[in-house]
Amino acid sequence: MGLAGILLALGLLIWLAYRGWSVLLLAPAAALVAAAFAREPLLAHWTQTFMGSAARFLAQFFPIFLLGALFAKLMDDSGSVSAIADYMTRRLGERRAILAVVLAGAAVTYGGVSLFVAFFVLAPMAHALFQAADIPHRLMPATIALGASTFTMSALPGTPAIQNAIPMPFFGTTPFAAPGLGIVAAAIMLAFGLWWLHRAEKGARWRRLRTRCKCRSRRSRRRPARA
Repeated sequence: MGLAGILLALGLLIWLAYRGWSVLLLAPAAALVAAAFAREPLLAHWTQTFMGSAARFLAQFFPIFLLGALFAKLMDDSGSVSAIADYMTRRLGERRAILAVVLAGAAVTYGGVSLFVAFFVLAPMAHALFQAADIPHRLMPATIALGASTFTMSALPGTPAIQNAIPMPFFGTTPFAAPGLGIVAAAIMLAFGLWWLHRAEKGARWRRLRTRCKCRSRRSRRRPARA
């Protein structure tokens, strides 16, 4: 029951967070749900286990969060993020719009820019590129996420993301731990992600072309025959 409670608490936390609920309220509530399923005393679990662990987490990683946010703000205000995105666009061109957006997102997030800052900077560039290349805009979130929140956030050695910094004190590792394995994992993520995006792009182009052909055939049938 304890494992089921943890999974249920995590599911509720993710679902409600995506629906706009505050994580500051959801995290204690999810902890109480997990404690209830494990049949532990709720008040003691909330005050001693959850609050103590949350306080240690903030004390240990708050400097990383603060410095990362300051660096991201500096990169955003100085125009460095926009410059990197524009450079990738000029070098790769409109024909490789998906690859340009992915590499631009990887460059800015691997440099320490927050995912949220990178998303708002990359979205206008991706919109213009996708429109010029006739790619459906519904593929924009997946394209930006591939470059900004996959291999650069969890696999590449030396990444400043918190996902790479949090396990360090527990395993006694450095940001560059297992560089070979990290590079291999990053290559697999990038290759599979690009393959899926190009497959989705081809499917979207084919569906759009088929829709256009059907519309043209219907219009031609509706036209009255000339005498």
